[in-house]
Amino acid sequence: MPVELHEDPFEHRLGDALRQAGGAFEANGAALVAGGEVRGRRLLRRRRATVAGGVAGVALAGVGGALLVPGGGSGDGGSVAAAPTAKPSASASASASPGPSRPSRPMSGEELLRTLKRLLPEGEFSDEDSRGTGAAFGPYARLVYDDGKGAAAIGISLGRVEPGSQQARQVTTCPAKELVPHDACSTSRLPDGSLLMLFQGYEYPDRRVDTKRWNAELVTPEGHHVSLNEWNAEAEKDAPVTRPDPPLSTAQLKEVVTAEDWRTAVDAVPEETEAPKEPTASATSPAEPPAADGQAIQKTLIGLLPKDVKVVSKGGQEGEYGFVVVDDGKGATFVQINVQPGMSDVESELFGPDAEVLPDGTKVTTRQGQGDDKGTGLVMWTVDTIRTDGLRVVVSAFNSGSQKTAPTRDTPALTMGDLRKIATSEQWERLVRTG
Repeated sequence: MPVELHEDPFEHRLGDALRQAGGAFEANGAALVAGGEVRGRRLLRRRRATVAGGVAGVALAGVGGALLVPGGGSGDGGSVAAAPTAKPSASASASASPGPSRPSRPMSGEELLRTLKRLLPEGEFSDEDSRGTGAAFGPYARLVYDDGKGAAAIGISLGRVEPGSQQARQVTTCPAKELVPHDACSTSRLPDGSLLMLFQGYEYPDRRVDTKRWNAELVTPEGHHVSLNEWNAEAEKDAPVTRPDPPLSTAQLKEVVTAEDWRTAVDAVPEETEAPKEPTASATSPAEPPAADGQAIQKTLIGLLPKDVKVVSKGGQEGEYGFVVVDDGKGATFVQINVQPGMSDVESELFGPDAEVLPDGTKVTTRQGQGDDKGTGLVMWTVDTIRTDGLRVVVSAFNSGSQKTAPTRDTPALTMGDLRKIATSEQWERLVRTG
């Protein structure tokens, strides 16, 4: 989706990124429900509840540039650069960045473009676009590069993250292949303490088009975030594939993304003038319930599975979400669960008047339908519940080993009864209470 420069690219691309991260199901009333930063959960809640019948979703963790791609700025649909990440508060930046004072002179988009061209191997450049360090939505540079083997889009974006934060971990964590299909991914810590993720995947995780997207994400101990993306086509979307692979190898991606020039550019981005204030508890605004730990969710889910299925893989995120892939000997089934405290404020949007009400007041809705809108035969079964204290537990199972791959069987290995037993288990209340 092209985005004009005066618009917020993150806001416009969030839905797309969530679909890439976990596979939104746009047919039959199913909607992606995603986490992100735990303290931002309430801000996302309205987005998650906007489509009736929302189904368990996937974290933003580990999608790298898939989450952070902005508009091309020219309205031509050829956006390639990643959008700026959220800046930490002024106090956090000051404590995290004890190095030299920030340059007073902002860097222009043209300077960023010249830097990117200088760091790339010899070739021809076209379709250039950029935004300087003083821009409201953050700096980036993008261009089409041709080394004689086929033109390819390349884009770099710059921003800040709080070192050691969940966001910093998310952008440098490799995604599970069950959530984001890819060919290769690695995360390493560099000698200076920076975290580097190198990702080789696809623009469309369901491979409906063979456009490849390779990505490098760098987060330094001082909070610089540099995101470099490349494709094997002249544009991110809606452009023919021009070569088998993007032009830069992973070694070259590393060389470009770790260049000191980008850290200097991030240092030139103006600081926020005031730190965002954390909401405080009051009689009308109670404290936000803590998110359940992702590993604990995964462990609890495994303990509640039927005895006749074998867990063949598992994964999740830091909070609210977990998944397993199980096999009963008749084919793989992907099972995912969200455990979301404090959802009372959107209960009426998620659970209609026809919802079943259990003796303890828990509301239950069920859905059985298509797992995607592409006619692949993917099936998704869901049981969605909410307790009287606002704890929502929603679990789904697919007739495939992931949300993106072809069916491995006619129906999921778990029955609706199995899913209901999992979703209504008292273990979720105990898990949330104990943190």
